[in-house]
Formats: sequence, C-alpha cells, structure tokens
Amino acid sequence: MNDHRTVGSSLVDRFFGARPSRRSVLGAAGAGAAGLALGSVASGAPASAAALPRWWVPADDVPHARTWMSWPSRKSVWGRQLAGVQQDIALIARTIAQFELVVLCAPDADTAADARARCGPGVTVTEAVATDDLWMRDTAPVFRRDGYGGLDAVGLNFNGWGNKQTHAYDAEVARTIADRNRLRFTRADFVGEGGAVETDGDGTVMATESSLVNKNRNRGMSRDAIEDAVLHAYGADKMIWVPGIKGEDITDDHIDVTSRFVRPGVVMVQLPPADRNDVWARDARQQSDILSRATDARGRRLQVIRIDGPDTIRSRDPKFVDSYLNFHLVNGGVITAQFGDQAKDAAARRALAAAFPGREVVQLDVDRLMAGGGGIHCSTMHEPLP
Repeated sequence: MNDHRTVGSSLVDRFFGARPSRRSVLGAAGAGAAGLALGSVASGAPASAAALPRWWVPADDVPHARTWMSWPSRKSVWGRQLAGVQQDIALIARTIAQFELVVLCAPDADTAADARARCGPGVTVTEAVATDDLWMRDTAPVFRRDGYGGLDAVGLNFNGWGNKQTHAYDAEVARTIADRNRLRFTRADFVGEGGAVETDGDGTVMATESSLVNKNRNRGMSRDAIEDAVLHAYGADKMIWVPGIKGEDITDDHIDVTSRFVRPGVVMVQLPPADRNDVWARDARQQSDILSRATDARGRRLQVIRIDGPDTIRSRDPKFVDSYLNFHLVNGGVITAQFGDQAKDAAARRALAAAFPGREVVQLDVDRLMAGGGGIHCSTMHEPLP
C-alpha cells in the first residue's frame, strides 16, 4: 500500500487512560439480552427523545476517528474454525491500521495478549470492552452526529440475532463503548443490528423486512411501527424495504451483504452468475429490481450500479459469503474481499475504485471468516469524527 499512516498510541492513551448466512447458528442459543428497556437513556442525565436535537447517522464514507473490532476467542462459538478466523481478523485489523486507528476488543487478559501478538503493534487491543463474538457491526453502537460538532451513540438492543447465539457480553457492547467514549447513549425503540440497516446519511435508509419485521426481534410490532423506530434512531426521513429471506442464515438476510449505498442517490448491488437460481440469487435480483424503481428521501430515482459476484470460490462451505459488497470504508481506502476468481476479483476492484474515487481498494483473502457467514463489514464498526 502507498504512503498510509498508522495512528500513534498517544490518542489511544488519552482515550482509554483517562477513563475506567449466511451465518449458521454458532454457540449456545438464548443467553444474554433479556430485559432490555427500549427507549431508555443509559448514559448521562435522563432526557426524553423529544428534548434531544435531531441526530442522524452519517454515511460510512465520512472521516473516521477509529474502527472498532473484536477478537474471536470462544471455541464454544467457533469450534475448529477459531484459529483460521483469528488469522483473518488479525489480517483485517492490520490492514485497516494502515489507514486509521483500530481498537480491538478482547474479553480477558489472556486473549488480549494473544490478539496483540497476532495483530502487531499497529493495532490497539483493549480488555475494557468484553465481547462474546467478533461481529462488531451488529453489537457496537451506531454513532450519530448533530451537525454542531456533537457525537452520540445509539444501541440497537442486540439480542443474538433473535436469541440464536450466546450474547451476554455482546448485548452490552454498545453501551460500554459509549461510556468509554463519554458519549450520550440511548437505546432505539426496536431490536436490530447495524448490518441490517444501510443509510445514505442524507435521509434515506434501507433494510430487509426479513431481519427487522421478524418476531424473533420485534414481536408484536407492525412494519410501520418498526419503520418509525428505525427512522427516528437514524434521523432519517424515508425507509426503503426489500423482502429478504427469513431463516436461511443467522442474520435473516442482512442487507449489507448484497446492497450498499455508494452516496446519496446511488446504490451498488451484487448480482449472481446467470446460471444461479438459489434463494440468495433470487433475493439479489429482487433487491436490484426494487431499488432500481425506488426514490430516496429527496425524490431522486436511485441509480443502481451492478457488481457481479464471483463465478468460482475457494470454499465449499454452504454458509460461505461470496460478497464483494461487504466492504469496509476507511480513511482513504476500501477494504474488501477477493475469492480467487481473477476476472471477477479484478472487475470488482475496478467497480469499487470507480464508485469511491480517491480511495485505495485493498482486497483480502479472508475465506475463513467468510465461511463463518459474515465478512469484513460485519466484523467492523466505524466511529466517525464529530
């Protein structure tokens, strides 16, 4: 990579020193997030939602203060896959650290030491945020701006993707990170995950109904009520729904694998080879069709950029996520996957470079992670600058 800076440790010292399947069901189901009080203010002085300024979630491409990640350490969750997944998480963390600060959370001193040894000095490892698993996109808070230099954090009440996996620690990650940042923290009025909602930062969000309009997250809530809660949490004005697929993977079909905002008015959708007609292929084509006919909150007809999925992959795992679009934007870069299909890998690289001009596109072999049913975006959460 060319001329990228690794952020030094002084910022991290100030930050921590001043204050105390496509995935299959992995691990024990049902532990954790029972009893979350939706809509409560967990940090700072209590305040009603009506008294707050209008906060909104910016798009992923804004300048970042840091990327949050989590070190996988539990054999009860990953079994024999653990060592390979650790290898991939370390690679992702080291790569992102060439562009911006990375804070990697570990549940205890022993795993923190292992993470430091594997990731190297460019990655900051902390035990201050205990985790069960690595999917920080779903467990970390969603950060919001107020337009006046303010930053806060909202928790989406993570419940293990509908109580499918142990999550006693992961249910508290959002609040813990907010507390460590000394940010006001509120809980959204719905249960969901960061990977379930895409935002353009300009008033429009999109999601699959299968993930959010689902009794395993939001029992008894209508789609309209869930939509209102999402719009309020994200500070958005319009929701674009696509049906998605229930029950085929642990996330119930997060949208960030197939469809992503590039900028306001423009989305990118990954489409499968023409000879594929499985449920995921049909879902991708349906998402593309719906989005190509949709308008955003400003009345713009969405432009859909097509990116072709790989024809061949190196894995035979049925949970494998063959997504170029599960990329993570960083300061000056786009971190995405490659699958060994030279023609399609190169085409995806060109498409992402054109979509995000001025950013270096870095493609990684993270097959072990992708076989776990998630990808690079799923394993990261960006914290924007205020």
